[in-house]
Amino acid sequence: QVQLVESGGGLVQAGGSLRLSCSASGRRLRSYAVGWFRQAPGKEREFVAAISASGGRTYYADFVKGRFTISRDNAKNTVYLQMNSLKPEDTAVYYCAADDLLSVSPGGYNYWGQGTQVTVSS
Repeated sequence: QVQLVESGGGLVQAGGSLRLSCSASGRRLRSYAVGWFRQAPGKEREFVAAISASGGRTYYADFVKGRFTISRDNAKNTVYLQMNSLKPEDTAVYYCAADDLLSVSPGGYNYWGQGTQVTVSS
């Protein structure tokens, strides 16, 4: 079992940047693929990015390609989401999730963090 904690959210102006972190306790995060998802008020949770356990494979939603980068530092037991060129429509609660296999679906993950709020002002 692994416990996940997100951090790094906040309020930023459009065009700005934030880096989210997903830190793990319990079992080592290096054993898991990790995905980032987001949920805006009144909307379903949607896939943002994912990375394999080794870090060798990454996937991105079309709406973040070229702006967001997912990476991991297994020595620090942490996965990052670097978000650049932020837009007001990126405003949401961002969640990290982990499981044995990489997936772009929320249903593919058993372990979730509590989320961190990202607000982008225009």
